[in-house]
Amino acid sequence: MQKAKSILALTLATLMASPLLSSEAMAKELAYVANEKDDTVSIIDMDTMEVINTVDVGDRPRGIEVSKDGKYLYICASEDDTVQVLDVANNTIIGDLPSGEDPELFALSPDGNRLYVANEDDALMTVIDIPTSSVVTQVEVGVEPEGVAVSPDGKTAIITSETSNMAHWINTDTNEMFHNTLVDARPRYAQFSPDGKQLWVSSEIGGTVSVIDTDSKEIIKKIGFAPKGVHKDKVQPVGVKLTSDGKTAFVALGPANHVAVINTDTLEVEDYLLVGRRVWQMAFNEAEDRLLATNGVSGDVSIIDVPNREVIKTVKVGRYPWGVAVRTVE
Repeated sequence: MQKAKSILALTLATLMASPLLSSEAMAKELAYVANEKDDTVSIIDMDTMEVINTVDVGDRPRGIEVSKDGKYLYICASEDDTVQVLDVANNTIIGDLPSGEDPELFALSPDGNRLYVANEDDALMTVIDIPTSSVVTQVEVGVEPEGVAVSPDGKTAIITSETSNMAHWINTDTNEMFHNTLVDARPRYAQFSPDGKQLWVSSEIGGTVSVIDTDSKEIIKKIGFAPKGVHKDKVQPVGVKLTSDGKTAFVALGPANHVAVINTDTLEVEDYLLVGRRVWQMAFNEAEDRLLATNGVSGDVSIIDVPNREVIKTVKVGRYPWGVAVRTVE
C-alpha cells in the first residue's frame, strides 16, 4: 500500500511540474488585425499561426487595442467617426465610444479608464472617459494629428501632427498642451520607453526616428535607416515598438518592406528584417518572443521570432491590414 501511495505521489508531482499543465503553457493567445479596406478584423490563433475567424466591424478600421482587463477590443472605425467596442468573448460589437471625427490612432491610459484619440481631420485630440462613454474634453493640436502615446505614469499624453511636424506634450491632469518638439517631416507614431525617460517618434517622410529626452524635451538622436538594396525614398518609418526591458526597439519602415532592429543603449541599427509590402504597425505577444507586423499592400501579417530575429510565418488576412493587437485567453 505504501509503495502504491509513493507511486501516486510521484506521478502527481510529475504532472504538476509538467509544462503542459502550467498556467503559461495553457494560456492561449489571439491576435486581432484591422483590415482597412475590408471593414473587418481577422483573428489569428498564435499557436497555429492561422486565421480562425473574421469579424465584420465599422468603416475603415485602423487603430485597435485590447482593454486592460482583456475583455474588449477598441477599434477606430475612422469613416464612421467612432471607436467601436468589441466583446471578445463572442466577437460582437456591443457599443461605441464618442471619438470625434475621423479617429485614426489612440492610446489607453495606464489605468485603462481613458482613451486619447487623434482626430486627423479636425486637428484635435479627444479624451474619452471609458466607464461613462463620455467625452472629457477636446484639445486643439497641430494639423493632421495621428500618433498618440501616454507616459507610463499617466501624467503626459503625446500626439504627433503630420503637417505641423511636431510632437505635442499634453498634461493629462489639466488637458492642456505645455510643450512642442519639432521633429522631421510627417511624424506618424509615438512610443514612450518603459521607464518613461525617452519618447520615440517616427517621421515617415523624414525617414528618421527621433529619440527625445522626456525631461529636457530635446532630441537625443535622430536615427536613420539604410536597408540593403532599398532606395532611400522608400524608407518611411511608421510603427515603433520597444521591448518591456527597454533594450531593443523595432521600427516598421513602410514601403521599404523591412523592420529595423535598434539597440537602445547605442541607438544604432543592428539588423533589418525583410517582411511584407508596406509594413505599418506592430504588436508583441505577452512573452515578447513574437512580434506581428501588418503589411498593407501584400495583405498579410509577418510573425517574427524575436530572439532569433527572423520571420517564421506569413499569415494572409484581409485587404490592407493596418492595426494589430494581441490578447491572452486564460
